[in-house]
Amino acid sequence: MRVLIAAVYGLGFLLLPALAQRSEAPPPSAGNAAKIARGEYLSNHTSMCDDCHTVHDAHGMPIKEKHLQGAKITFKPNNPPPSSVWADAAPALAGLTFLTDQQAVVFFTTGKMPDGKTGRAPMPGYRFSKSDAEALTAYLKALPAVAAR
Repeated sequence: MRVLIAAVYGLGFLLLPALAQRSEAPPPSAGNAAKIARGEYLSNHTSMCDDCHTVHDAHGMPIKEKHLQGAKITFKPNNPPPSSVWADAAPALAGLTFLTDQQAVVFFTTGKMPDGKTGRAPMPGYRFSKSDAEALTAYLKALPAVAAR
């Protein structure tokens, strides 16, 4: 048990400087740092949010400085659905300013926005567990919000 606690604190201390540089928000507590780390893993390594929500360079690589700041959807299916179904752009997720924590958790667990609609394709209808949805929400909220354009 002591090893687990030490690992969580160690991970938190490693993440705090990186997160402090990215945001002017106060650094997260050690418990929240572990949640944010889980959310970062879910976003960047399983759900691949960068694929649509980050601008890519000419070689198809995500531009680090534009991480989850929204982007045009540059691909279309071979047999596209009606234009009202396929999104032309993915919104900025950094800061997740358009959803409260509770609304975000509902979206990530049910796939439904506060108005009851689902995300437009190509957004998959994720069905995260509540704890994973909370971690993803914590990570996205910890990122610096995009300035209004």
